[in-house]
Amino acid sequence: MSGSFDAAEALGGGISDRERAWAFIRSFAGAWGDPLTEGDGTPGVELSRAEAILGCSLPTALHEFYTLAGARLDLVANQDPLLPPNEMFMHDECGGVLVFRSENQGCAFWGVRLTDLDQDDPPVLVQAQHGWVPFMDPVSLACVELVLSEALFAGGGRLYNACELSADLLDAVPEHFQRIQLPDYPMWTGPEEFPVRWFSAPGRLLRQDGVGVHSWLHVRGRTRADLDAICEIVGGRWSLGYTESLSSELPPF
Repeated sequence: MSGSFDAAEALGGGISDRERAWAFIRSFAGAWGDPLTEGDGTPGVELSRAEAILGCSLPTALHEFYTLAGARLDLVANQDPLLPPNEMFMHDECGGVLVFRSENQGCAFWGVRLTDLDQDDPPVLVQAQHGWVPFMDPVSLACVELVLSEALFAGGGRLYNACELSADLLDAVPEHFQRIQLPDYPMWTGPEEFPVRWFSAPGRLLRQDGVGVHSWLHVRGRTRADLDAICEIVGGRWSLGYTESLSSELPPF
């Protein structure tokens, strides 16, 4: 059953290669929404046109991710989207960066150094407040993070909530939810927001931005009941409030 899908269990052992990353994304898509189909990828002609305009070839992993899910907006374009191929661009800083993802108001960008484009699955940088910093290595792992982060806000954020964690709430997340095996990474707002960590339970997804007092917890339930359960378990004051589970559950997307 899709409601029993647990991201931490599915990512047990971590991501060893890009094939495992794509397998996880397929499983996640099917469990939290509609299964991926051949029509959900960016057409090859669009990728070729973008490469011709950019004057470079995309790294293999980035090309594969676009081909897998580039047209599935519910997976890649809810908050800080994967850029359509014709919107990718070169950033001049840091020796040149090919940008493929943008914060929703253009306040930050994610990309690959031009000098790393010859690698099949190169590391990703993020433009934080203090310049470009390492984000995640490799691209395929950053694509898993992208899908998880965009899932938080899928469906217009109907099944999303957030709260600031006070000292007495910090232990609630690791106590009740399993850590997803993604490496710590920085928020685009700046290195001081390091680290970001993910947790889950079946049908429940949590992203903790920071590990100290006043860090923020962003959560998503596959159903209204899942979302309410997270809020009740963690406690605290939630930005959007929360109510008892509805008698009829909303669809996941």
